[in-house]
Amino acid sequence: MARFLITGAKGQVGHCLVQQLQDKAEILAIDRDELDITDRDAVFKVVKDFQPDVIINAAAHTAVDRAETEIELSEAINVKGPEYLALAAKEINAAILHISTDYVFNGEGTQEYKEDDATGPQGVYGKTKLAGEIAVQNANPRSIILRTAWVFGEHGHNFVKTMLRLGKERDTLGVVADQFGGPTYAGDIAAALIYIADEIIRGRKDVFGVYHFTGKPYVSWCEFAQAIFAEAISQNVLEKAPLVNGIATSDYPTPAKRPANSRLDLSKIKTTFGIEPSDWQKALKNIKAYA
Repeated sequence: MARFLITGAKGQVGHCLVQQLQDKAEILAIDRDELDITDRDAVFKVVKDFQPDVIINAAAHTAVDRAETEIELSEAINVKGPEYLALAAKEINAAILHISTDYVFNGEGTQEYKEDDATGPQGVYGKTKLAGEIAVQNANPRSIILRTAWVFGEHGHNFVKTMLRLGKERDTLGVVADQFGGPTYAGDIAAALIYIADEIIRGRKDVFGVYHFTGKPYVSWCEFAQAIFAEAISQNVLEKAPLVNGIATSDYPTPAKRPANSRLDLSKIKTTFGIEPSDWQKALKNIKAYA
């Protein structure tokens, strides 16, 4: 039976990884309470003791606005931690799958970003995540970088849960309408990572590198909110939907700049693995689980 080490096990994707793997593999699921991935010696000890076939790193400092001031913490969790995991994996000839983000790009234009397009992160979060990608790849040639965006799921904090809460509290909402991307269901990210890991365990050697995986169709945050409320009404999660007004990014200033364009080209992961985009509309059919 294959052995998986999952870090960030209590996060949105980590939680789904544990759920989907628990009956199929030997897993060591750890969160920051059990392992500080920024502690090199601790990382090497855990990896050496457990001897995983694959490490899936779902741990990250994802507080985009706080990252602007928590620079050292962001660098430790998003760069050094992944590097230590990758080095420890290499020492036992294990593969590492590492989750990254659309924030590595500058977020301009309307094109779908390909894996080898020029990067240009606009804030500390994006810069540290890009540095983490590079560190992982330099540390371990048997590495997969999976860039994703707009993650949501039944577990943890996310946009869907926020909208459902606000929908109960307010009659009108202003939601950004000039940022576009693909909402991505955490369970689909977990399934994609597990499929890729299984291919590697079965012996595929030509698949290491960077991949993009998000949901389709691409929408604005405003359109995503409207879809959430439509489902909530149809499933009697909300009695009445709030009026959703589209606003400009400039109307909602934040410490960190958000990408206007988070559209990622998903053709490589489909060509290599046959993995289809996340169906976020299908994932919302279970909206009672988010309420």
